[in-house]
Amino acid sequence: MRSWRLHRQIHLTFFDLARRINPIVRGWMNYYGAFYRSEVHPLLHRINTYLMRWVRKKYRRLRSFKKAHACWNRVTPQYPRLFAQWAWTPEFR
Repeated sequence: MRSWRLHRQIHLTFFDLARRINPIVRGWMNYYGAFYRSEVHPLLHRINTYLMRWVRKKYRRLRSFKKAHACWNRVTPQYPRLFAQWAWTPEFR
């Protein structure tokens, strides 16, 4: 069984992490988004929360929320299709 503790996968890069979770997230988006797209948004925001936690654990200089949020705002426009859920919810709440 795969470990879903993303914040503990600090040995991975952004691209490795995207390659690992994108097929699963795309499947959820395609299946549940066809019927209840509005119900999928909280799940996608939660995945973004986990990604933010991963960034804060991996990079010591981004431990503070403010710096991590600035990094998030820099990366999402730079790589808009890196993670599947960013097509629907790129912003971080």
